Amino acid sequence: MKKTTLGILVATHLAVGAFGFGAGIYALPILIAPPAPSEAEVKTASSQALYKATFRKDLQDSDTFHWGEGTVSIGEQVVTFMGELAPGPDYKLYLSPEFVETESDFNRLKHSMVRIGDIKTFDNFVVDVPEGINTSAYNSVIVWCETFGEFITSAKYK
Repeated sequence: MKKTTLGILVATHLAVGAFGFGAGIYALPILIAPPAPSEAEVKTASSQALYKATFRKDLQDSDTFHWGEGTVSIGEQVVTFMGELAPGPDYKLYLSPEFVETESDFNRLKHSMVRIGDIKTFDNFVVDVPEGINTSAYNSVIVWCETFGEFITSAKYK
C-alpha cells in the first residue's frame, strides 16, 4: 500500500472517529435523560411562584449549541421551566445577585451565586430549592454546563 493511500485512510478514519465521539457527547444526554415533566406538572409546581422571567436564545454567550428558550418561574420552594434547553451534559441551575450572560461574568461572580440543583431534562424542568436558600435574595437564574464550563442561558427575574 502506498504511503499516500495509507495517510488518507488514517486521516479519514481519525476524522470519522472524532465525528462519532462528538456525536456521542451530544446524543448521550438526550438518550439518558429522564422523562420531562408535563405542562400540567410544571403549571402546578409553579403556582406558588413569586417571580417569572424568560430564557432567550439571543444572549451574548448563547449560540447554536448553548441556549434556552421559555418561561422560568421562581418560588420559595421550587424553580420551574416551561420551554426548551439545548441538550447537554451536567446542567446546573444557579441563582445570582447579578444578571450574567457570558462565561467570564459567570466565573467572576460564581462565588456570590448559589447552586440550586441539577437539570436533567431539556423540555421543561422542576427543580426543588434547597432548604435555607432565599430566592428573593437574588435577581437572576442561570443554566450552566458544569463539565465543560459553558454558559447556556440566564434570565433576570427582579
